[in-house]
Amino acid sequence: MTGPGRTHAPHTPHDPYRRFASEDTMRTRTFSRRARRALVPVAAAGLVATGIAVAQAPAAQAAGSVVKVTGSQGNWQLTVDGSPWTVKGLTWGPQPSEAAADLPDLKRMGVNTIRTWGTDATSAPLFDAAAANGIKVIAGFWLQPGGGPGSGGCVDYLTDTTYKNDMLAEFPKWVNTYKDNPGVLMWDVGNESVLGLQNCYSGDQLEQERNAYTSFVNDLSKAVHAADPNHPVTSTDAWTGAWPYYKKNTPDLDLLAVNSYKDVCNVKSAWESGGYDKPYIITEGGPAGSWEVPNDANGVPDEATDQQKADGYTSAWNCVTDHPGVALGATLFHYGTEHDFGGIWFNLVPEGLKRASYYAVKRAYGGDTSGDNLPPTVADMSVDDATTGVPAGGTLTVHSTTTDPENDPITYQVLYSSIYVDNNGALNPADGQQGGGGTFTAKAPAKTGVYKVYIKATDDHGNVGYGSKSVKIVPPKPDGVNVAQGKPATASSFQTDPTGGCPCAAASAVDGRFDTRWASDWSDPQWLQVDLGTSTTFKHVQLAWDPAYGKAYDIQTSEDGQNWTTVTSVTDGNGDIDDLDVNGTGRYVRVLGTARGSGWGYSLYEFGVYQ
Repeated sequence: MTGPGRTHAPHTPHDPYRRFASEDTMRTRTFSRRARRALVPVAAAGLVATGIAVAQAPAAQAAGSVVKVTGSQGNWQLTVDGSPWTVKGLTWGPQPSEAAADLPDLKRMGVNTIRTWGTDATSAPLFDAAAANGIKVIAGFWLQPGGGPGSGGCVDYLTDTTYKNDMLAEFPKWVNTYKDNPGVLMWDVGNESVLGLQNCYSGDQLEQERNAYTSFVNDLSKAVHAADPNHPVTSTDAWTGAWPYYKKNTPDLDLLAVNSYKDVCNVKSAWESGGYDKPYIITEGGPAGSWEVPNDANGVPDEATDQQKADGYTSAWNCVTDHPGVALGATLFHYGTEHDFGGIWFNLVPEGLKRASYYAVKRAYGGDTSGDNLPPTVADMSVDDATTGVPAGGTLTVHSTTTDPENDPITYQVLYSSIYVDNNGALNPADGQQGGGGTFTAKAPAKTGVYKVYIKATDDHGNVGYGSKSVKIVPPKPDGVNVAQGKPATASSFQTDPTGGCPCAAASAVDGRFDTRWASDWSDPQWLQVDLGTSTTFKHVQLAWDPAYGKAYDIQTSEDGQNWTTVTSVTDGNGDIDDLDVNGTGRYVRVLGTARGSGWGYSLYEFGVYQ
């Protein structure tokens, strides 16, 4: 749970996975037509694979290609040196230095375009390798704040002339550096900042900032065109609700661009109803993102199967091609190798292994699929006691039905992600894994909370399939009876702000549930006490902490609720579950917090007293 006022670390500006850095952040962003988490960058761009290298320009023109948006209302096309070019693309994740090794694979997929979020001194190997493989680059330039909170900071586009002048100098510098490289297709100024500005401003100022931002995008477009008249300029945002600002303020853009996942098939109708006079590309897109799907029984996004994701890419591309003369293609998300929460949700090649989505894009773009060996399919995945809870450190049991189209041998691995516990998206192998095929057992994580569990199924041809489910990890049950459960409880203070999931009253710490909590004010000392009704002898206390935990605290008893005796003290608490063997007797038992372990208050899911 997230307490009032908690914030998260900034995201790296050019990191395509900024939207997955924390699940709290994922839930903060709101679209005009639906609720959504705050980092929701979403976009898709499609490229047409020509199967041959791009023709070199005549000697009379620049060394690079001449790319133009040609045609008239509703009948546009993108041309490269006079020949039609439909963007059949992927967003690009690896380092530029890896492009020479990886881009031949994209060429085989039928990809003719890749999209980046930033262009600088490190970009040369990417442009060169793209040109060598007949692929072109939609070269991005980052503008603050981007799509999510912390994605580069908040700029006041009404008054910050220093920042704007810096960008007006910076962007044309790199345009001049690379404009004659035949790997350039177009320039993309900014990513999702019309949406992202809502994380910086509100009300009338937000409206003014959005107009000021898009007006500045137009200034940049003019500067880029002045440096390079041979390549178009676009600007990406996160939803078509940003397009009215571009329509009003960016006459010098050559085309529109949008990131769209679940809603990609609605872009056509949004364009038609908006009365726009420019074509568009999808600059990120694919299956629904974690911010767009319903929650499962554990309250976290219900991730689609690999096959459902593959179908999402197919559907996205079909919707792009269903708008001929206006939708000029897409760069679908994402050719990346990260093997983490975001990577498993979207990457076509995590750890360099090919998934069902990889082959779906290859089919959509007309790549040669003859002789392809396809990945294993993980289906019907389930976790025993997924919602009632598996004890921390206990045995977790997972079931699935896994098949391989060619009956290749399959290697299995069970993995955990703690993204919903500590915002860490890394995947960690489960300890003590046993079994294979249909049923696996493994040691459950040691900390409580809701985890993602993955089954990774790898064949011997460089392919992989994944299944994923959530599971609730609960404290191990101590021996004896919890005499505090359901008894009257009071506290020195408690939080009431609903933005942190509260009210969080004292009674929530003795209700036997791990989805409710007591949360105190943000000061020392604080206490929580329970009235057992009569003098009671107990031998064990279990404290299940929220991330707002007690570093130093006392367990005390009293017969009258006024005079207290300390039965044990803790000075080195580290949160999560504290199991304390004690010998105490009293009608009242309390935890007295004297030093908080975080910048927040004290927060307990459960305060158990065992007889």
